[in-house]
Amino acid sequence: MFIGHFGVGFAAEKTAPKTSLGTLFLAAQFVDLLWLTFLLIGFEQAEICQSNASIIPLKFISYPYSYSLRMVIVWVIRQIKNRGKTCR
Repeated sequence: MFIGHFGVGFAAEKTAPKTSLGTLFLAAQFVDLLWLTFLLIGFEQAEICQSNASIIPLKFISYPYSYSLRMVIVWVIRQIKNRGKTCR
């Protein structure tokens, strides 16, 4: 999972050479960080399932805000609109 995210960061370095690699990695990981935050807040739901034989014993119940295609498009549009603006 993380190898694919870092691969996107490395690939984006070719299209945005002035952007630091750390920023590109953070951008590629943004949805995962957002999911974890929403999970801790309670907006999205997952439960630990011991009978699951996978590496991560989580049963994903609901994650409509971070991983839905519609919301990812909203996050991207929001970032594009805020690009270049600084907090002062």
